[in-house]
Amino acid sequence: MTVRALVVDPSASAAVRLAEVPDPVPGPGQVLVDVSHASLNYGDLNDARSGRIPVGAVLGSDAAGVVVRAAADGTGPAVGTRVVALTAGAFAERVAIDVGALAEVPKGLEPAQAAALPVAGVAALRSLRAAGLGPDKRVLVTGASGGVGRFAVQLAAQAGAHVIASVGSAARGEGLTEAGADEVLIGLEGLHRPVDVVIDSVGGSQLVAAWNLLAPGGSVQSVGWTSGEPAVFAPYATVGPAKTLTSFVIEGEAGADLAVLTQLAAEGLLRVEIGWQGSWDHFDEAAEALRGRRVFGKAVMALGTPL
Repeated sequence: MTVRALVVDPSASAAVRLAEVPDPVPGPGQVLVDVSHASLNYGDLNDARSGRIPVGAVLGSDAAGVVVRAAADGTGPAVGTRVVALTAGAFAERVAIDVGALAEVPKGLEPAQAAALPVAGVAALRSLRAAGLGPDKRVLVTGASGGVGRFAVQLAAQAGAHVIASVGSAARGEGLTEAGADEVLIGLEGLHRPVDVVIDSVGGSQLVAAWNLLAPGGSVQSVGWTSGEPAVFAPYATVGPAKTLTSFVIEGEAGADLAVLTQLAAEGLLRVEIGWQGSWDHFDEAAEALRGRRVFGKAVMALGTPL
């Protein structure tokens, strides 16, 4: 048997196409999930073109759906449970998922909202945690209109930090004050006081400028590089009072953090903003909107029947 999936194909317009792939066979500690929604991340688009994902392999990391086969070892959720997961090969109608990579979707949270949480939400949560978030901190979030950025603004604000949201234009700053930002800036214009934490998804010259604004003991977490530009540091820019620039990647099982995020979202304490929503048949449209920075928040695809 086969299922439909979005696979890497360098000859396709967005380097991705719909194809038939073998029905997955779950291992002892895996559940089989019928996927209803999946979220597209900027990193997925880079993965499709970079060679990190082999040609013909299923793309994606964010999926929400329903368990149709429980794990053979007795762990994890039962058949019929609504779940969300951070797993490789998420863009398929059916996926075998490690039980540690998923969380149950609470009542009141729609599957499209749940699907938007894994990569962006976990990246925001873990990068803030790694940076030493606290109520006395000044936190700068660059690329704040994107998926990671909007979650990071909200989570930092809830922790009592002073949150500065940096965006590319006034239009992209819409809703960030309501999300908890104390300041919304175009680029870093007007920011002169040091900051303690930087969650950076832009890279390039903005990363350099953010580093120069970092207070002694502060931390820059590099979670993305949407600018595609090199970061050039002036001589001696990294010599002085101790502060850190840390590369970031999501490692290990995400289930526990997904449980935190889904509960916050279900209780209305974490707003999930979906800036593009449609059928996965329109993947190229979603990819173009994401690359063109026309998506505020997340892009979510419905698998199968168009919305």
